[in-house]
Amino acid sequence: MFTGSEDQQRCSSSFPGSAGRGVAHASRVLVLASRRNNLSKSLRWRDGSVSTRDTCATRQPVLPRDIRARAFTLLEIMLAVIILGMMSLAIYRFVQANVTAMRVSSEADVVEARYDGLRELLSQQLQSLPPGTGALTGEPLKIEGHDRDELSWVCPAGPGLLTRYATGDFQVSLRLRPHDAKSRQLDLDNVGTLQIRFFDSRLNTWVQRWTDTVTLPRLVKVVIGRTDATAPKEITVPLARMPL
Repeated sequence: MFTGSEDQQRCSSSFPGSAGRGVAHASRVLVLASRRNNLSKSLRWRDGSVSTRDTCATRQPVLPRDIRARAFTLLEIMLAVIILGMMSLAIYRFVQANVTAMRVSSEADVVEARYDGLRELLSQQLQSLPPGTGALTGEPLKIEGHDRDELSWVCPAGPGLLTRYATGDFQVSLRLRPHDAKSRQLDLDNVGTLQIRFFDSRLNTWVQRWTDTVTLPRLVKVVIGRTDATAPKEITVPLARMPL
């Protein structure tokens, strides 16, 4: 009966050179097993399970899913930049349009204030004229085919005469005239025509000329043609109550 050492010696003696090859083969198997164990330990999923698949064939690093979910692609960044640019352009145009509208509105308010002042001046002056004195006259005039009518009335010192320190009565005329002898620009800005009409209650119609020194017209209408507007500015001043 032989022991284990004796069996090993007998096997080695019966196969010469097989002992060294067996040891080398066993060590190689141990090395491969250790490598396989290390690779299998490196593959761990989120649930904690260990993958036993060999990763020698796939050596590319795998990013975690949370990192890939947080990353942005170049296309997404370009789309975000384009959207921000379009929003900025829309906001700029909106602000620019509002500023332009406010400027135009303020300019229109200034012009309307001037015409409102002219209406108040004419109403104050013409409604205070006494009848029977020939205090109001009007003549139709045309210059270069455009209406340049003239309205004249008699007034003392005050707004119509543009001074408070004059004595006596003066004749004041409302008409358009060039700014100077060499220019066609009129005194009033953006005014091209001035048309004045008088309502005669005896004829029940509007007339172009008023020469009656006894009575006054019922209404005086001043139509100012503006070069910066499609519709003219119309001012109507009642001098007396219309009969019912």
